[in-house]
Amino acid sequence: MLSSNYSEDRACVYLGGDLVFSDHGKFREILTHTAGSGLPHLKLDFSGLTFIDSAGLGMLLLLRDEAAKRGQTVTLANAGKQVKRMFEISRFNSIFKVE
Repeated sequence: MLSSNYSEDRACVYLGGDLVFSDHGKFREILTHTAGSGLPHLKLDFSGLTFIDSAGLGMLLLLRDEAAKRGQTVTLANAGKQVKRMFEISRFNSIFKVE
């Protein structure tokens, strides 16, 4: 479901399957490591994500807050149609940089 890698200035987290309430622990663990990497940019790649619920959206807000405290930018990238629609409904495109 979640994996991550690092480049010179960016931590990238790849999400697959669903991002729902039961994924909270794993999501928090990986993002604690990536947000704590000290890299200035954090990119979430949603190319493998098929579904996100309100708890998943809440996790993204927590991540944004944590990254902001550290001076990091967060980009949401490669979301499919359903996930993009959830971003639009929740106005995440005005909160996050969405590619």
